Amino acid sequence: MHALLSVSDKTGLIELAQVLHRAGVELISTGGSAALIASNGLPVIEIADWTGSPEMLDGRVKTLHPKVHAGLLARQDWPEHVSTLERHGMKAIDILVVNLYPFEQTVAQPGCTLESAIEQIDIGGPAMVRSAAKNWRDVAVLTDPAQYPAFIEEFVLHHRVSQESKFKLAQAAFNRISQYDGAISQYLSAQHLGGEEAVFPEQWNSQFVKLQDLRYGENPHQSAAFYRDLHPQAGTLATAHQLQGKALSYNNIADADAALECVKSFAGVGCCVIVKHANPCGVGLHETALGAYQKAFKTDPTSAFGGIIAFDREVDVATAQSLVQQFMEVLMAPSFTPEALALLSGKANVRVLQVALTAPPKLANQPPEPSSPAVHWDYKRVGGGMLVQSADLSAIDESLFKVVTHRQPSAQEYQDLLFAWRVAQFVKSNAIVYCKDGMTLGVGAGQMSRLDSARIASIKAQAAQLSLEGSVVASDAFFPFRDGLDVLIRAGARAVIQPGGSMRDAEVIDAANEQNVAMVFTQVRHFRH
Repeated sequence: MHALLSVSDKTGLIELAQVLHRAGVELISTGGSAALIASNGLPVIEIADWTGSPEMLDGRVKTLHPKVHAGLLARQDWPEHVSTLERHGMKAIDILVVNLYPFEQTVAQPGCTLESAIEQIDIGGPAMVRSAAKNWRDVAVLTDPAQYPAFIEEFVLHHRVSQESKFKLAQAAFNRISQYDGAISQYLSAQHLGGEEAVFPEQWNSQFVKLQDLRYGENPHQSAAFYRDLHPQAGTLATAHQLQGKALSYNNIADADAALECVKSFAGVGCCVIVKHANPCGVGLHETALGAYQKAFKTDPTSAFGGIIAFDREVDVATAQSLVQQFMEVLMAPSFTPEALALLSGKANVRVLQVALTAPPKLANQPPEPSSPAVHWDYKRVGGGMLVQSADLSAIDESLFKVVTHRQPSAQEYQDLLFAWRVAQFVKSNAIVYCKDGMTLGVGAGQMSRLDSARIASIKAQAAQLSLEGSVVASDAFFPFRDGLDVLIRAGARAVIQPGGSMRDAEVIDAANEQNVAMVFTQVRHFRH
């Protein structure tokens, strides 16, 4: 048997080479890989000696040779292939170990030049991987050090690799080539010689890895699966660890993501978010998890039934004692005390997720840097295509705020306005959010008319027996007419925060001044469709 080893990442290489050598496999290698193998006392054939051709062009040409690719592509169960190899003095290669030049890591570095990126485009590696993976019945191809332990275990036990294992390795190999070529394509598609890098490349390539099949989709007649980004950000739902409960459903995942993104915006403050149908129906701030939960729950106990609950801090037993009194689908937090988990285990169906909460990167209110690793992207499929935008994670820039009314908001009103404005960012448009003392009082979401959202928010607060007198209100976009503002003022609001920018801003400001209501313009809109 023959194995060709040519790797950029040399993690685990020597252990693998030692196992192969002990099994009588002849080792062939290139450049630095060959030097490392030889320095560890293992016999190895340099690729130039194997092919009879020298490496050339600074190593750009070394494995692009008929002896390499014939050895990888020859079907060993086809007599004509075997005789061809013998006639030309060639040998079959049974194992290929290749990982590629670090192109993705190179272009992710700040200040990476086009020249540096080009030098990290691997040619021989992908060509060998494709040859080996195409001939998977005869060749085991390893493209990631993470595959070595399982391969070693099987190879040591059976002195061979099963067809099933070879096929899985081939699948992983073609996936890796797709990822690699996609990264190169996307990077180069955004480059302009002599110009700046484009934010949006001419071709958008995305790769996702399946985490699990789901019982069904949004409705029982729809099929579904959950995929994660190839390199998921920490603190996202795709990196959560499920501690108990039933398998997550499609709707669980969609709603949990909405709750997690909202609670992350308050990371470290002391926050609880309750979400129903992708909208926050209650948000509360308090130094304790229990206090934050009680505030969030009071906003809308009816909608909280069967909701998704997220915390930005550890859930203790006191909080768990309150939580188990209501029906919830999903519970998320950075951690849980052992006592809390023991109590929650009595609700066996509740999906309890531990998520390492990290606040999302805050992008400035300007186009993102093209290659910045801090950029998060939002995707929306439409008929025949896809919309891509930078995620709405912009930091609150108080330097843009402008009080446009005669009355200034009080210090407490201003803090509540900031809270309301942050919550409104995660409510479906048209969004109206009443708040007071670090607690939501009424939420109007997803209506075709901002006037209807204002009315609904007031009705929901009334249903929850919460007074709106002295409250503040956030509107995710401007008021096109004064009628929506009049509804808020009649309900008891004393301060309002909104982007401004309407042709009738003066009319709306006049309405606020008539009632001695403070109004702040943010000059930033937060539509969420």
